[in-house]
Amino acid sequence: MGNLSGKVALVTGASRGIGRGIAERLAHDGALVAVHYGRNEKAAKETAAAIAEAGGRAFVVRAELGVPGDVDTLTDGLDAALHSYGESAIDILVHNAGLNIMGRPIEILTPEEFDRMVAVNVKAPFFLTQRLLPRLRDGGRIINISSVSTRAASAHGIGYPLTKGALDVFSHTLAKHLGPRGITVNSVAVGYTHTDMTASALADPAHLEHTIGLTALGRVGEVPDIADAVAFLASDDARWITGAKVDVTGGANL
Repeated sequence: MGNLSGKVALVTGASRGIGRGIAERLAHDGALVAVHYGRNEKAAKETAAAIAEAGGRAFVVRAELGVPGDVDTLTDGLDAALHSYGESAIDILVHNAGLNIMGRPIEILTPEEFDRMVAVNVKAPFFLTQRLLPRLRDGGRIINISSVSTRAASAHGIGYPLTKGALDVFSHTLAKHLGPRGITVNSVAVGYTHTDMTASALADPAHLEHTIGLTALGRVGEVPDIADAVAFLASDDARWITGAKVDVTGGANL
């Protein structure tokens, strides 16, 4: 895996679950990591502390996404923190933060719920990227966390897959636009993964068995499975990969 020493990364939604795993892995590879969180300051500080205990460098940045002024809040906090490290630019931008209002088929999904998912999953990554492009070094990396639900019909609702599909289009379109700067843009499709948010559902033996049965590799994913793939895309080893959607699902719903 490539060495990220001297690189600066921002990972949104990095206080828990997959985002935390990504932040820890990028820091392990040498990057200075901005651990973004929306509300759970305690969890974000725990992530940064775990990185420091492992010999890495990280700081926390707060901004609730999907609300007015979210990009201003995030970039102001990022700029202030980077300044304290003698930095003013970033090399890696990982859009991991997302909102999934589950159990909402088209018959009952409300405009307010739909707008909220679009605001967090599409609008925030779009305009945060727009704001950070002048701060993103040439040769940098943008990695968008997508979902298996864009290729396999979801039993949990239609709104979330729609937003992740939009994020995929954003990825390959932006890849072409930023190619002249040597910036790669890719998305990572995530499937069934053990996190604190899925723990209760996967604690049901019947649900766990069903989920495993849907996955070609015969198990539920773990956070490092996702984080390792993101770290690869962030590294120089992936320098010739852009505009791609990397399926990191263990073959879910094939």
